[in-house]
Amino acid sequence: MTPAPSETVERVLLAAELVPLGQVVSYGDLAGLVGTSARRVGTVMSRYGSGVPWWRVTSAAGQLPLDILGRAKEHWADEGIGVTASGRGCRIGCHRADLVALADAYARETAGD
Repeated sequence: MTPAPSETVERVLLAAELVPLGQVVSYGDLAGLVGTSARRVGTVMSRYGSGVPWWRVTSAAGQLPLDILGRAKEHWADEGIGVTASGRGCRIGCHRADLVALADAYARETAGD
């Protein structure tokens, strides 16, 4: 069963909050976790993600939209997340969160929903 839109927003934001400091995930990683599409995760993050660590959720290539990339780089630097040689994104391959541990944390947080 697909979650209702507002429930999807809540689930995406919760999952984003659970991404550990210094680690990143892709929109698709979160989509698989919460049961929606990568595109929907991106939409939720762009509309509602300002209160969560949005810089930890990127494209599969570690990229973010250019209008927020500069701010993201500041957060990545603070957290020790490396930037790609092109400067267009983070080194997601080196800093991807443990998806099993993230799924376990998410399951604990949503138990009883």
